[in-house]
Amino acid sequence: MSKEITSRAQDYSQWYNDLIIKGGLADYSAVRGCMVIKPYGFALWENMRDVLDRMFKETGHQNAYFPLFIPKSLFEAEEKNAEGFAKECAVVTHYRLKTDPTNKGKLIVDPEAKLEEELVVRPTSEAIIWNTYKTWIQSYRDLPILVNQWANVVRWEMRTRLFLRTAEFLWQEGHTAHATKEEAVDETVKMLNVYADFVENWMAVPVIKGVKTPNERFAGAEDTYCIEAMMQDGKALQAGTSHFLGQNFAKAFDVKFSDKNNQLEYVWATSWGVSTRLIGALVMAHSDDSGLVLPPRIAPLQVVIVPIFKGEEQKAQIDERVHQLMKELKTLGISVKYDDSDNARPGWKFAEYELKGVPVRVAIGARDLENNVAEIARRDTKEKNTVSLNGLSTYIQNLLEEIQQNIFNRAKQYRDEHITLANSWDEFVQLLDTKGGFIAAHWDGTGETEDKIKELTKATIRCIPLDNQAEEGVCILSGKPSAQRVLFARAY
Repeated sequence: MSKEITSRAQDYSQWYNDLIIKGGLADYSAVRGCMVIKPYGFALWENMRDVLDRMFKETGHQNAYFPLFIPKSLFEAEEKNAEGFAKECAVVTHYRLKTDPTNKGKLIVDPEAKLEEELVVRPTSEAIIWNTYKTWIQSYRDLPILVNQWANVVRWEMRTRLFLRTAEFLWQEGHTAHATKEEAVDETVKMLNVYADFVENWMAVPVIKGVKTPNERFAGAEDTYCIEAMMQDGKALQAGTSHFLGQNFAKAFDVKFSDKNNQLEYVWATSWGVSTRLIGALVMAHSDDSGLVLPPRIAPLQVVIVPIFKGEEQKAQIDERVHQLMKELKTLGISVKYDDSDNARPGWKFAEYELKGVPVRVAIGARDLENNVAEIARRDTKEKNTVSLNGLSTYIQNLLEEIQQNIFNRAKQYRDEHITLANSWDEFVQLLDTKGGFIAAHWDGTGETEDKIKELTKATIRCIPLDNQAEEGVCILSGKPSAQRVLFARAY
C-alpha cells in the first residue's frame, strides 16, 4: 500500500494529496476549487467539532445560525472588512433560470429576475451578525452576547488545495459583544487559549501563540491573535485566529447600549474561528510515507481488530473472545472495529489501516488464542508486541494515551529544532532556503520593510510571540533599530 504514496522527500505536495485522496479523507468535486469531504474525513471533522463545541459551551458560549447571504450594502458598511474580502467574494445577482428560447434544453439566467440588491455569499459573518445585534442590544443588561455558529463560508480562491485552501470550507466563527474594552480583550485571549489547548492536547500539534502585525491582521480588527504551527516540510500554518475588533463594527452598524449611568456607548467586539484547514495541519504535522498518523483522541477509529483463521471453527472461537474485548473497549469509551470481512487477506487489511492512520491494530489468530495473547501494532512507531489477553483492554487504553503523547513530543521536537535565530540578511535568506522553519529575526516595525521581505523571500511575519523577550537589535533588512525579534516563515 505504501508504494502507492509519493514519499515526502520526493514531492511533499504530491505526498499530501496522495494521503488525502488514498486515505479516504476527501475527493475533488465537479465544482472547481471545492472538495467533497468523504465519510472518514467528515468523521474526523465531527470529532474535532464535538470537542471544540464542548469547550465553547464550557466557556459560556451558545450556538446560533445566521444567513448565508449578506446584502451588499451591509457588507460595505464596514469598509475595512469589505475591502479585505472584496477580491474573494461570490455574488448572487439573479434568482431564477429559464429555458433558452433559441436552444431548448439549455438554461440561461432570466434577465427579468435580477435582484434589487445583490447578495454576497458569506465569506465571514461580521456584517450580518452586527446588523442583527443592533436589534438585540439596548442596555448593559443585554451584554455580553457570547455566540458561535458552525457554518460554511465561500472565498473565491484561485489556487486551491484540499483542506488547506478551498473555495468553500467548513468552520466555526464566534462573535461576541461586550460592555468594556477589557472584557473584549479578555475574551479574545481566552479563545486563543481554547484553540491552543485543543490543537496541542487533542490534535497533538504544538503551537506558538502570538499577535499578528498590522499588515497581517484580520480586516477590520484592532488586534489579531493567532496560533502558528510547523509542518514537516518546514513551512508554517496558521491554525487559528482570535480577533479583538474594538468598536469598529459597532460604529459601522450603530450598535450602542445604555451603560449603568444611562449613557450611550458603542459595544466592544471580538470574533474568532478555526476551519477544516485543521485537518490539513493534522495530516502534514504527523503523517509519514506509509499513510496517515492520527492522534488517538480525535481519530475516527482508535482500534481495529483483525482475525487470522482457517475454517469456521477457528473463526467462531476468535469471534467469541473478540466480542468480549470489544465490549470492554467500548465501556472505556474507545472506538473499535472488528474487521472480519472475507473480501481481503489480513496483510491487505494491515496495510489499509496503516494508510488510514488507525492508532492501534490488534491481530488475533487461533494459535494466539491457545497462548492467551494477541499481537498489538501501534501506528506511530510501527512497533509490534505480543500482549496477554488478560487486561488487554486496559493495556490498549494506556497505549492510546502513550501514542497521543508520543505524537505530540515528536512534533514538538521537530518544531523546536526548526526555530532558528538569524542576525543578518544573508543568514536569514540562507536559513529560509536550506532549513526553513521559524526564523527569529529583528524587524524595524514598518509595513514597508515587512512587504519588502515578503517580496524578496516569500516569507511573512507569522507572529510576534506573546512571551517575547525585549531585545535591542537592528532590522535584518533595513538596519534600523529593533526592540524585539519576530518569527518569520514561509507558510501555507
